[in-house]
Amino acid sequence: MSTKRKLLVVLAIYVVGFIVIVALTGTHGTRNEAFKPQNEFKLDTWVNLGIFSINKAVMYLVIAAVLTSASMIYIARRMHQRPNRVQTAVEVVYQLMRENIAGGNMSQQMAARWFPFIGALFLFILFSNLIGYIPLPTNTEHEITIFGAHIPSFSLYAATANLSIPLVLALVVFFSFTFEGIRAKGPIGYLKGLVPGGVTGGMAVAIFFLEVLSNLMRILSLTIRLFANILAGHLIILFMGGALAVLLGIAALGWFTIPFAVLLFAFEVALVAALQAFIFATLTAIYLGGAVAEDH
Repeated sequence: MSTKRKLLVVLAIYVVGFIVIVALTGTHGTRNEAFKPQNEFKLDTWVNLGIFSINKAVMYLVIAAVLTSASMIYIARRMHQRPNRVQTAVEVVYQLMRENIAGGNMSQQMAARWFPFIGALFLFILFSNLIGYIPLPTNTEHEITIFGAHIPSFSLYAATANLSIPLVLALVVFFSFTFEGIRAKGPIGYLKGLVPGGVTGGMAVAIFFLEVLSNLMRILSLTIRLFANILAGHLIILFMGGALAVLLGIAALGWFTIPFAVLLFAFEVALVAALQAFIFATLTAIYLGGAVAEDH
């Protein structure tokens, strides 16, 4: 069967299925007030240890950290003169991190010093984003019972879709480039460097406070960019995958939106997860490079 015919068959099944569901259930439904899609991102405490309580966000962070460390150690111990496909892919990612992200925004000496930090940050965010698209049993609100055992139902969740995780990463970046700027120029020199050369008088004072505010706003920009993109992607997939049909009580709507959910899921996994990690790491390199720059 040709590809065109296969597509026509799939389309026909889709249309017929939609018609059958509409005929059986109608297009009018009752709103489901009990279903709360936002609860998918609610953090229920699993193990109460006070300030260090364990929940699903902690579990995802541990998984991302283990994957980041284990994958790089595994590859490093199995390097070949003639690389296989896995090693080739890793070398492409390594080249991207070293040349494009670190080397493209900092001096060679500084890039060599900060590359491990930037590379680890990129990979950690990448793994955090990617595992967020793997259904795992983390929904403790809706449990399933198997042989008397209550098991959380499967759901999609990403640690980076929780505001606190991107915020902590952004704070680490902020303190890193501030420390690097002070180390390179000294406290007074770093503060003076916030004002562009040639600006004096009252304008210099105004620009100084604007630059201080701009540096602080970097925390928000890094945090919100990563958090909002991952959260929005997960919510759209959730709604297109059936949540909208459940909320409105229209079964046919779920059949209609499922193909869009699949396309959005593929788009998020293939592009958004890696793109957000790339942007976060690139901005980190830019901020580090700018902190030691002599001229602005």
